Amino acid sequence: MDGEPVVLLHGFPQRTSSWDQVVPRLHSAGFRTMVLDQRGYCSTARPRRRRAYRLPELVADVVALLDSADLEAAHVVGHDWGAAVAWGVASAHPDRVRTLTAVSVPHPAAFLKAMFLSDQLLRSWYIGFFQLPWIPERVLTSGGKRPERALAGMGMTPEMIERFHREVVADGAIPGGLGWYRALPFASPKGSTARVRVPTTFVWSDRDPALGRGGAERTAGYVDADYRFVEMTGASHWIPEERPDDLAAEIIARAQG
Repeated sequence: MDGEPVVLLHGFPQRTSSWDQVVPRLHSAGFRTMVLDQRGYCSTARPRRRRAYRLPELVADVVALLDSADLEAAHVVGHDWGAAVAWGVASAHPDRVRTLTAVSVPHPAAFLKAMFLSDQLLRSWYIGFFQLPWIPERVLTSGGKRPERALAGMGMTPEMIERFHREVVADGAIPGGLGWYRALPFASPKGSTARVRVPTTFVWSDRDPALGRGGAERTAGYVDADYRFVEMTGASHWIPEERPDDLAAEIIARAQG
């Protein structure tokens, strides 16, 4: 397909299908999309060591994708953990990123600051839980009501929860997805505070139980380029599924300048 390339990066606990409603809207606007199951989710790329899921490794995967497609640069879009990777690509390889649209997760430095200056630490309690060995895997793959209630509390619909069971649990992707969290102790402070110098839009929703306003409002301070903050009122964490029209419009507006 011709058109300017857009790379779409999913988050936890999802796969490429989270972008299913956004992709056709981008195609209709003349863009070419590249959507990948990221490390730990793809059945052929599930390393066991925690260090294999450090952010530089995840960023390198996106750069390798661009190289394999013979692309000098692309518009990069990420949701949830995909947004964290997108921030990393934009800060470490600005020459490979035409524009950045980050969804839900703020700039890493803004997120860290919010952990101490807002209610973000309480919202992020699950990060500590995911550091435990084998217990998170057992809970998430148990088939009981506890994980379903947690996901529903985050705003997932029954259809999204069924997709989670089919694409992530049944396919064996839970350990890989948790690997992203378990690699956090190995994060580089330099990588977390690097500034972004490409045109950026940050999309955040005011009913996101996991990510509060503190990090969202501080993100502007870490972007040294044209920046736009978009607040989607009434939406939960799952913006690509809940607001595909609005999100696609923001991606297109950013890509078109």
